[in-house]
Amino acid sequence: MTSTDTATHTPVPASARDTARLVARVVAPALAAGAVVRRRAGMALAERFAVDRRATELLTELRGTHGPGPLRLDLAGRHFAVVLHADDASRVLSGTPDPYSPSTREKRAALEQFQPHGVLISRGPERDARRAFNEAVLEYGHQTHSLAPRMVRTVREEAGKLLGATTAGNGEIDWQAFSTAWNRTARRLVLGDTGRDDTALSAMLGRLRSAANWSGAAPRRTALRDRFERRLRAHLDRAEPGGLAAALAATPAGPGTDPAGQVPHWLFAFDAAGIAAYRTLALLSTHAAQEAQIRNELAVTDLTEPRLLPYTRACVLESVRLWPTTPFLLRESVRETVWGGEELPAGTEFLIYAPLFHRDDSLPYSDRFTPEIWLDGTAQDTEALMPFSAGPGRCPGEDLVLLVTSTMLAALLERHTYLPERPGRLRPDRPLPRTLDHFGLRFAALPHRP
Repeated sequence: MTSTDTATHTPVPASARDTARLVARVVAPALAAGAVVRRRAGMALAERFAVDRRATELLTELRGTHGPGPLRLDLAGRHFAVVLHADDASRVLSGTPDPYSPSTREKRAALEQFQPHGVLISRGPERDARRAFNEAVLEYGHQTHSLAPRMVRTVREEAGKLLGATTAGNGEIDWQAFSTAWNRTARRLVLGDTGRDDTALSAMLGRLRSAANWSGAAPRRTALRDRFERRLRAHLDRAEPGGLAAALAATPAGPGTDPAGQVPHWLFAFDAAGIAAYRTLALLSTHAAQEAQIRNELAVTDLTEPRLLPYTRACVLESVRLWPTTPFLLRESVRETVWGGEELPAGTEFLIYAPLFHRDDSLPYSDRFTPEIWLDGTAQDTEALMPFSAGPGRCPGEDLVLLVTSTMLAALLERHTYLPERPGRLRPDRPLPRTLDHFGLRFAALPHRP
């Protein structure tokens, strides 16, 4: 059966030269930076050589030369289509999971290293059941999770310990210190308090994710994955009250769902959430007007309770718009699809490069930090913005992530001000860089004096 929606742009074959340029300037740099876990050296080089700016410039050039239709590439016997127009991106994402499945060949080859039954690489009835289970446990569509009171306390405790260690040390926060505190927070939120110091579990997952960076080229580390799963299941079997493990145990699951098999992705996703929170802190450290707006919000909010922080959440969303933690959104057609009267074969992989749309030069706020667009309806009316993906494949943990990240930022900003080591690159009076290496961010934490 063929999908016959023709209200889209006609695909255009890419020349050999254009294919080579796309691989060299768009795909290869993304892989070098780390598709599953970010590489420190890769991210440093990505920022140094402005790889996202170079990639968006090339894609914009090709769109101007060939028109808005997807660029068709044939590589190693595979069919690819690089999406260049927001309407086409919307069609693909709204058509998840049929005919555009998120379970692509490359994604399966990578993520099977540590989550072989994860919803992202599932299809058919199993995918439906796993998606529904994830939505139920993570309470998709609810801005405040039922476990929010415990979550808020946990986040604030860990933020306080981070600041305490900072004050006792050299007064600086770098990525290592922040990520250590963030990972402790994530383990407590997912596994309960007894998971806080299980750094061995995180180290195992880190090694599996590093292997996943190589996709199908890396051998399966089955022994390591078995050890990781046994250790993880010990935490989940305990189902400590207050953590997502308890919610998981209390949520009905049908045959084939594999509840425990969904948890590795939650831990994986918290890593990206931490990067987003840390980049948001960097933006606020250089944008006095937005920092003042957050402080106004905090001044009228009881931060010990699970209150919504609309402006703080908007700042996190804006950080992810500026620097998507998942630059490529991938979908693979499960059958032939019709585009502008032309057929694309089943198995075509559609590549949506989010920075192309998030930083489109036609957007008046393209390279500026503008959280207000998430509050005044601008972002919601701009289909090209997809910080947590879009359509039926939208991240089911979006609300939970925004709750946790906004709470962490509120706790860090409540009594402290942050001075970045290199403020020049994020100055509000110049365009923000299109690549930001979070590993290289460092702040001096100072007591805030109103």
